[in-house]
Amino acid sequence: MDGGDPNERQQLRLLLLAASHQLSKGDLTDLIGFLEGEDFGFDVTLEVIDPNDQPQLLEVHRVIALPALIKISPLPKQIFAGSALLQRIRVWLPRWQQEVVVSGLGLSLRPTELDGSRSQKELRLEDELLVLRQENQTLINKIHSQERLLRMVAHELRTPLTAATLAVQSQQLGQISLDRFQDVIKRRLDEIEALSKDLLEVGLTKWEDLFNPQRLDLGNVAAEAILELEKLWLRRGIQIITDIPSDLPKVYADQRRMRQVLLNLLENALKFTKSGGQVSLTMLHRTTRWVEISVSDSGPGIPEEEQQRIFLDRVRLPQTSDTTSGYGVGLSVCRRIVEVHGGRIWVVSQPQEGSCFYFNVPIWQGQEQNRGEASLTEGEAKT
Repeated sequence: MDGGDPNERQQLRLLLLAASHQLSKGDLTDLIGFLEGEDFGFDVTLEVIDPNDQPQLLEVHRVIALPALIKISPLPKQIFAGSALLQRIRVWLPRWQQEVVVSGLGLSLRPTELDGSRSQKELRLEDELLVLRQENQTLINKIHSQERLLRMVAHELRTPLTAATLAVQSQQLGQISLDRFQDVIKRRLDEIEALSKDLLEVGLTKWEDLFNPQRLDLGNVAAEAILELEKLWLRRGIQIITDIPSDLPKVYADQRRMRQVLLNLLENALKFTKSGGQVSLTMLHRTTRWVEISVSDSGPGIPEEEQQRIFLDRVRLPQTSDTTSGYGVGLSVCRRIVEVHGGRIWVVSQPQEGSCFYFNVPIWQGQEQNRGEASLTEGEAKT
């Protein structure tokens, strides 16, 4: 009986399916570091693929939740999906190592002998339990996604309602003409109708699929946002400084969502800037693939330890929660919109020295409007 070369190391081939924004999270970073840095008796090949680039892999491997780690070889294939992937891999590694030892000896043992005291029926039940856990995680993720969308749509409704209220006040004071007043009201009602449509689609589609990317002049969108908030800064003597190059390239983005990000950031900047202060809006063509937008204020600033938390759902700063309105979802809305466009958003701030929020958007490069999930992440996939 030929047991093979005992010094030959077994190949462990793994496939990690995860979206780009998931790869930046700590649990997957730890998993990749563990698989690439530890020596646990295998020659490990780890391939990382964004399913937006190759959606057929989801069907080929019958993946029902993301992120998913798939053991391709040695057989049998196994799929681990959802959360706590590193902990689950640590549990399975001893069993894989034991299977390698048995295979190297040229033996074929029954499952009970491979796994100590557990029978084949118990192992089958364990696999069925794993599938149920994956399906449960999928349902949990779907519920959380729907809850986020509900909060975001509710938050978005505040913007057209606030704009309509300001228009009514301006018209009553004789500050705008009747024609402009009617135009503002009509546009705000159209926005509310579109938001209502989004709300009706909750549960029928993914939040990301409600976006419609197109060739967009971001400078025009910014100008409209500034005019829409005109009453907020004029009456308080706040100076609006803009730096938008005339040759700024067009971007690949959803017009309504980009307007929403700019309105949220500008409204926050105005809210936290004292009367007589200034707010700046800058757009720069940083690279061949990205336009970088920044909105800065002269407000109280944000402590360093809070600068990551403010982009999470329903987080408000304790030092401002007593003096400002809202539920703290505005920045998390901005984060999700920017991320689904393939970009990122961040803040640079020092206490008492104001804050500057940055985000980037992919430049229009003749992209076709795909209907698949990859349509909005194309800019990120190509960087």
